[in-house]
Amino acid sequence: MKPIVAFQGELGAYSELAALEFFDRDVTVLPRSSFSGVFEAVGSGEADHGVIPIENSLTGSIHDNYDLLLSCDLVITGEIKLRITHNLLANQGVRIEDLKKVYSHPQALSQCRDFLSTLEGVELVSVYDTAGAARRLSETGGRDEAAIASGQAALDYGLAILSAGIESNRKNFTRFLVLSRELAPPVENSKTSVVFATRNIPGALFKSLSVFALRDIDLYKIESRPIPGSPWEYMFYLDFNGDIRNDVTRRAIAHLEEIASFLKVLGSYPKGKESVGRVQERNE
Repeated sequence: MKPIVAFQGELGAYSELAALEFFDRDVTVLPRSSFSGVFEAVGSGEADHGVIPIENSLTGSIHDNYDLLLSCDLVITGEIKLRITHNLLANQGVRIEDLKKVYSHPQALSQCRDFLSTLEGVELVSVYDTAGAARRLSETGGRDEAAIASGQAALDYGLAILSAGIESNRKNFTRFLVLSRELAPPVENSKTSVVFATRNIPGALFKSLSVFALRDIDLYKIESRPIPGSPWEYMFYLDFNGDIRNDVTRRAIAHLEEIASFLKVLGSYPKGKESVGRVQERNE
């Protein structure tokens, strides 16, 4: 049987496309209405894996998912950096000159402002979700309206792509994480993610990061998040080169444990590559 992969949103969401691209489309997708629902589906065994967005190259981090990573028992087993390509979708036979309204998420509308400025007299309508805008368009059968969404949404809802790649910035990428119940097998080109809190001592963060510098371990990203119930105190999410089953990495983590007041390893996994997102028929 094909693995079941949960994602947040409706069919046609960019998270669905990320799941299909990461697993080479050889999966059954399971939409969930919330990020916490994705974590719950994987944790309960209803899904084998989950795919969640963690940061966007234009708008930054998805903080809710950082917090969920801290509270759950799942591990990160993969990542994919998906190029976000926005498309103008309409029902079959509708032309651009027929349009009076365009629906999409506010971020998508903003990211396509240059293209949309060329559509004179067209009203822009904000909705909660790009894929939801595509689904609504398919259900209403509107002949004078369009949606901005993924190419996967056009496929899922039988819509036509009136114009592809209408985003103003071509360097719009979202990094998605793959979640599972067990660690990924070790590979040579791995990275590790941890979350830790420092002790209340001078130079605590510097000392924490120095355990990696002393061992020539590259750091990729550090993200701070408030500690609930402890005003002005923070936890730090850190991505760095190496696998926790590697001796050098293991010694660095052991050293960090001596300095930190709290430490949790979120997973070691292959470094993800950038993908443009192929839209093809799913093999159901």
